[in-house]
Amino acid sequence: MKYRNLSYLTLLSVVILTALSIFFASRLKFDYNFDNFFPKGDPDLAYYLSYRDKFGNDNDYILIGLENKGKSLFDKSFLTKVDSLTSFLQRQPNVEAVLSPTTVSSPVIEAFGYFEIPYLHIEEPERYEQDSINIYSSRELIGTLFSEDATAVSLFVQTSDNLGKGASDTLVTALTQKLEQLQLTEEHIAGKALAQSVFVEKMKIELAIFMSASIVLVVFFLWLTFRTAWGILVPLIVVLLSVLWAMGVMGVFNKPIDLMTVLLPTIMFVVGMSDVIHILSRYVTEIGSGMDKVPALKLTIKEVGMATLLTSFTTAIGFLTLLTTAIVPIRNFGLYTAISIGLAFVLAFTVLPAILLLLKKPAPVRAHNASFSWPVLLRRMLRWVLVHPKAILASSAVVVIMSLAGISQIKVDTTMLEDLGDDDPILKDFQFFEQKFSGVRPFEMHLIAGEGYTMYDQEVLEEIDELENYLYETYGLNFVTSPATIVKTLNRAQNGGLQEHYTLPETQRELQGIRRRLQSLKNRNELRSVVTVDAREGRLNGKMNDIGSAAAAELNDSLRTFIAQSINPNLLQTRLTGSSLLLDKNNEYVTSNMMQGLLIAFAVIAVIVGFIFRSFKMVIISLIPNIIPLLIIGGLMGLMGVKLTVSISIIFTIAFGIAVDDTIHFLSKLKLELVAGKSLPYAVKRTFISAGKAIIITSCILVAGFMTLVLSTFDATFYVGLYVSLTLVFAVLTDLFLLPVLILLFYRPRKIN
Repeated sequence: MKYRNLSYLTLLSVVILTALSIFFASRLKFDYNFDNFFPKGDPDLAYYLSYRDKFGNDNDYILIGLENKGKSLFDKSFLTKVDSLTSFLQRQPNVEAVLSPTTVSSPVIEAFGYFEIPYLHIEEPERYEQDSINIYSSRELIGTLFSEDATAVSLFVQTSDNLGKGASDTLVTALTQKLEQLQLTEEHIAGKALAQSVFVEKMKIELAIFMSASIVLVVFFLWLTFRTAWGILVPLIVVLLSVLWAMGVMGVFNKPIDLMTVLLPTIMFVVGMSDVIHILSRYVTEIGSGMDKVPALKLTIKEVGMATLLTSFTTAIGFLTLLTTAIVPIRNFGLYTAISIGLAFVLAFTVLPAILLLLKKPAPVRAHNASFSWPVLLRRMLRWVLVHPKAILASSAVVVIMSLAGISQIKVDTTMLEDLGDDDPILKDFQFFEQKFSGVRPFEMHLIAGEGYTMYDQEVLEEIDELENYLYETYGLNFVTSPATIVKTLNRAQNGGLQEHYTLPETQRELQGIRRRLQSLKNRNELRSVVTVDAREGRLNGKMNDIGSAAAAELNDSLRTFIAQSINPNLLQTRLTGSSLLLDKNNEYVTSNMMQGLLIAFAVIAVIVGFIFRSFKMVIISLIPNIIPLLIIGGLMGLMGVKLTVSISIIFTIAFGIAVDDTIHFLSKLKLELVAGKSLPYAVKRTFISAGKAIIITSCILVAGFMTLVLSTFDATFYVGLYVSLTLVFAVLTDLFLLPVLILLFYRPRKIN
């Protein structure tokens, strides 16, 4: 009666806490904030934020590419629709400006005033031929608003700073509806607002898919293991509660679900199931041997409790090592997953015993039949291991050598849309802008005039112009805007709008006229986004193909060399900055953060094993079966050509933290057998047969759960699912085949105090 009352009290407390979790979880929102992936604490980030305050954000835009169904863009019907779309966008809230081929014009300044000549005369098709000549003789228009093959145009829509998801959704919806109304079906859209909207919808769909698939697979394995309704429902209730509590904790701290934390429910579902399976398997075994419920539970908690506590701790440490990274979404993912693992452990040792005490005692015969084949299977496996120790050691050595060769082929590289699969529509739209236009990767450079100079002094402008030419011809930059382009545009305007005058002014008199006009325009937003009011600082920005961080690093090194050799620092000082540079800098942290995280995890495991066995030799023995799976995964990544990105680098610490659980369970059971006075060979045998079943079952469930992530359209999520699953498979093999061999050959029980 005492235990029943305690069980009711426990369940009542859990119900209350679950109600609170539901309340807080209901407040969770989905979010994809591009800026969160910048490396926090990096000095370049602080510099960029200061730069952004002066000149504005470099990724608050939408690019719209429109094709005329294989025809020339110089078609009245097509251009009329483009112009209608332009007018529509200019009226939309949160749109600051629209640069469109139908409204772009060449300014002309004469003695009688200022006026603009449009490049396109939409209502006069007879002028299209001359218009095309004017357009395609203007370098600044080609690859920006007009494609080189004259079949497509693009619109550059400047949006409000740091546009939120709600406003982004509204704008994107209005845009798509207008495109459909105008029957502009050959459209391509790219930009932060679209990515933010689409990514969040993808995350919602994938969360539902992952959880549904995980539940189906777990139910299947639970049925194979226990063959009873309670054997399915009880674990599901406990694990679903742990997921709900985890989401509630995120809700308490108002943390949104992002590209990383969207994995948390699925990971918690399968990882939390591990504790439950170990408890239930041992409980069913004891019931099958004829024990009553209370003694069976006490023995189960005594023998499984410490091992489960240690495995929960090591798994949590694996995720907590992600706090070493500078990327906020990854840090949040590691922190909240670790907290959730702790909650799952608490629920497994409170709710599960409470439910089992209140349920009717399982039939001993059914429990015995359910596990009858396991001892036979495990004995055969152990016999094979004992007969072939040299073959196991030799094959392990060969695998390690091959894996190291594969690891040497791994490349560290990052692109803006690294998480999207090759067939993703968003990626295809980005590729369209790279093929037809100047690309989507932003380039930013801060310009600072030398002491006593301004951006509009002739000597400084010549330095900027030389820098621009290098960026155009060697670096691969397009769509360039700078103080020099502004001056060249006004110089052309003062010379009748003729393209041959799109140069820096030849005389000081001409430059003085331009400077006077710029002085009168200094407070206009268009000018302030390029030059500060005092004209001491400027901005050089443009667009280019998303070539990847590795290639960009090489280009930037060459650019810095050019600047050091060709640009006079007394006239002009420069510094690369921008969102692309910051995302590229993540590469610098990938390897160091991964190694730092793994070393922390190794140290924790070493301390735990050292505490259990008081043996340095056993520490080494325990690490080997867990390092080999990581080496295999690294080797496979290298051989498959998978690039090591920030998102993919977390696989190693996650996989190690989870895979080491099997080793902890094995060694904990071995210690109990040795303390009971068993000889080492007999203790290994008892451990293999007793712990082997739970290790195989939990690993199957973990693999099945993580394999659901391969359904994702995000590459990082796909690879997390694939490689963590493979790591777990290899970890089971090393724990059941290599670990017993290492223990029998190299460990001596007399070293246990």
